[in-house]
Amino acid sequence: MPVTVETGLWQLDPTASAVALRHKTMWGLVTVKGTFAGVTGRGEVAADGTATGSLAIDAASLDTRNKKRDDHLRSADFFDAANHPEITFAVRGAVRGASDAVDVDGQLTVRGISRPQKITAKLVSADADGLTLEAEFTVDRNEFGMGWNQGGMIRGLTTVTGTLRFTRAAA
Repeated sequence: MPVTVETGLWQLDPTASAVALRHKTMWGLVTVKGTFAGVTGRGEVAADGTATGSLAIDAASLDTRNKKRDDHLRSADFFDAANHPEITFAVRGAVRGASDAVDVDGQLTVRGISRPQKITAKLVSADADGLTLEAEFTVDRNEFGMGWNQGGMIRGLTTVTGTLRFTRAAA
């Protein structure tokens, strides 16, 4: 039996949420993994069960456990965090699919460049006080102006994963 999601306003709990990325580099030999420490968001579930909302990620909060690499990823070669401090995901509509699937129609904005993004999230848990979603999708970094690729060592798509815990927003 699928879990029911309560209507109303929901606030992202950053202490119980995580957004991460991974990308193969060094000609596919090394997987770089990183997490974003600064994530905020909110959403609204309507009476018909559809949802809208937004996430904002602090681009400078990316941590790959290598300061030199992190500084480079924050630079104009990649996220250009000084000029584009936020990565945003605007949820235009989310509809419950089969079982625990949630079909999300959104818009991802990185470096000031917006692209439509459709993903399928998984509703992991929901009760009157909170709900947790998990999602994984891929992004072509070139579509967001991140074409730096010295020696052709960065190939393929970047995988983004998220575990997002929402709690009831104060009225």
